[in-house]
Amino acid sequence: MNIQIFGTKKCFDTKKAERFFKERNIKYQLIDINEKAMSKGELTSVLKSVGINDLINNKSKDYTKLNFNNIRSADVKTELLFKNQKVMNTPVVRNGKEATVGYKVEVWSNWIAAEKSCKEI
Repeated sequence: MNIQIFGTKKCFDTKKAERFFKERNIKYQLIDINEKAMSKGELTSVLKSVGINDLINNKSKDYTKLNFNNIRSADVKTELLFKNQKVMNTPVVRNGKEATVGYKVEVWSNWIAAEKSCKEI
């Protein structure tokens, strides 16, 4: 497994995601998006797993300021999100080409179970 957690140090769900993997002795990489933003390739990979609308936090202070509510084009939203990643819902957890947004214990547990079954074969 190659787990990456994109979030912020102040986000409680990011902390819960860290704890989830730590308790199961699964190595992960935490990337604070306030310090180091997602690359274009990482964002594209995440968008293939989750939709652009799931990734955008419509309760963010910058959501209205950046006019996200009036943008219809997914390409424009993606470009704006890439440049303003603080509007992103966190945590974004990646496992290879798969990704989740938010605290998704069921999905992460399935990743772990699939990994264990692959090792047993």
